Amino acid sequence: MLKKRLIFTLLIDGDQFVLSRNFNLQKVGNIDWLFNNYNFSNISSYIDELIILNVRNKKKNFENFCSLIKKITKEVFIPIGAGGGIEKVEDVKKLLRSGADKVVINSLLLENRNELRKIAKVVGKQSIIGSLDVIKNNHNFYVYDNNKCEAVIELGFLLKKIPSKDIGELYITSIDKDGTGQGYLLNIIDKSKSKIKSPIIISGGAGNWKHLLEGLKHKDINAVSTANLLNFIGSGFKNARIELLKTLDLPKW
Repeated sequence: MLKKRLIFTLLIDGDQFVLSRNFNLQKVGNIDWLFNNYNFSNISSYIDELIILNVRNKKKNFENFCSLIKKITKEVFIPIGAGGGIEKVEDVKKLLRSGADKVVINSLLLENRNELRKIAKVVGKQSIIGSLDVIKNNHNFYVYDNNKCEAVIELGFLLKKIPSKDIGELYITSIDKDGTGQGYLLNIIDKSKSKIKSPIIISGGAGNWKHLLEGLKHKDINAVSTANLLNFIGSGFKNARIELLKTLDLPKW
């Protein structure tokens, strides 16, 4: 059984670190700026994993993204998942050769599960995080593709179609809650759990350590992620982990 985990998700647009609110992006600074201003190597001591997402679907430079992964892995010594723009097995191999431990796959879950199946056969499902971006509409949840541009399918219907043998974990982001700091939309999990066969990472809405704790105490959630570093500046991640360890059995690094 997986231990509960705390994840930071780093959003990249070209060579710029960006913040997101409801999937509207704001550039903050390049990776050097991030490392210089936030002592990122120290921050990584208090999280269990780092996920790095290349967020611009239409203008991705995959080779540059792989170079960025190489640069980050020289500074950070925790498991890293990377994704954005993965279309085929060779893209996955490039990211893993660049230092990623896992890959994050989004569009292939919606558009090309045959290619996802090929990837799983080559690298194993333990190396694959399936990612879904979800918007609530009345009492239903819909999965969106292409950076919130297209409503693709109702969440429960899609979950029935994703074979657990092809993904190791499922990363679910609430677009409604993204960047708000108001807490996670946990009823996404409550309503969908019977259809989910993989461990769950929830994202979108964390503004303080109490939100992280609320997510991690949920019996069906294995990990929580936050992409808003500014909510945890200074010793924020350190203090959050101290508080979480009072209640939870987190990995020790």
